[in-house]
Amino acid sequence: MPQIRPFRSGDEAAVADICLKTADAGTDATGVFDDDTIWAEVFVLPYVHRHPDLAYVVESDDGRVVGYIVCAPDTDAFEDWFHDEWWPRRGARWPRPHTERTRQDGTLIYAYSRRSGAEPYADEYPAHLHIDLLPEAQGQGWGRRLIETVVADLTARGVPGVHLAAASENESAIAFYPRVGFTPIPSHPGVQAFGMHLGPNGPSRSRRA
Repeated sequence: MPQIRPFRSGDEAAVADICLKTADAGTDATGVFDDDTIWAEVFVLPYVHRHPDLAYVVESDDGRVVGYIVCAPDTDAFEDWFHDEWWPRRGARWPRPHTERTRQDGTLIYAYSRRSGAEPYADEYPAHLHIDLLPEAQGQGWGRRLIETVVADLTARGVPGVHLAAASENESAIAFYPRVGFTPIPSHPGVQAFGMHLGPNGPSRSRRA
């Protein structure tokens, strides 16, 4: 039977592949960038490196990793670490674009620009997460269970809120997050952000709903 288990060393290639296979608004992004590895270096590998204790995977009956959730409990601290330590080591092979001509350019500009205060959500929702499931693991409750697992961890640590963002065209994700306790919050063009307040009595919806 499939199960949720903690991320462990050796899962990096599997979560990187899932990130790529779901990065294009929930669909396969293979070939969208000149270098497919950029997706994981920005959106999943830094999280399992920095906070493996807040990373979980869905493992299939045959032992394959088919989904994951990763989380940073303190967005501002994570973004500064990404800017100062992770990206200088891992991103130097991709020079910063001068202008945004392609989607790859846009993602690289975003990566080079990450630092504390760059996103407006962290004051009210200090943590943020990324969650991705391959199609074979969708529609079975694993997304809800992954979120519940991380929310329980964050609540136990006294983190007061968590946020995430989805591409505006990812209709299934935008429909899903309110069903698991998130509330839409003001967002940048092209994305829809969601927030959830946490507390000793469990999650609560945003006061800005």
